[in-house]
Amino acid sequence: MSPNVNWESLFGIGNSLAMAGWLALILLPRWPWLLAGLRYGLLTLLALAYVSLILGYFFQVEGGGFDSITAVRALFASDPVLLAGWLHYLAFDLFVGLWIAERATQINLHRILQAPILGATFMFGPLGLLLGYAMMGARGTPRQRDAGSLGS
Repeated sequence: MSPNVNWESLFGIGNSLAMAGWLALILLPRWPWLLAGLRYGLLTLLALAYVSLILGYFFQVEGGGFDSITAVRALFASDPVLLAGWLHYLAFDLFVGLWIAERATQINLHRILQAPILGATFMFGPLGLLLGYAMMGARGTPRQRDAGSLGS
């Protein structure tokens, strides 16, 4: 592998970048340039780092793969592949958070009510997605609400 690489530092950098993205998404106004920067800047950076690590290290892990828990454990015993997996989570959870935030804004859900849903997405991924789905189901889509108000 690469003994000169400080995987812990790279892990910290990835975490810090993702945390900055989440804080911006939750706390700052949803300026179009901010959302574009998160989507096409930060997410692209995380994805490129992931792809670089996977292409560089995935196939070097003896016994690693996705066909059994033992094979996955072997993959994650490798620091670069573990970091790639973590970046995968960071990127996808932030992508889902952006999607939830944009939908919540479309249905006029107050930002204070969005914050715990986005926080749950940041910390627990699919739990936040389920909360987002529940919120959207309870509030309806903008099209459903508009159609309902026109029919009254």
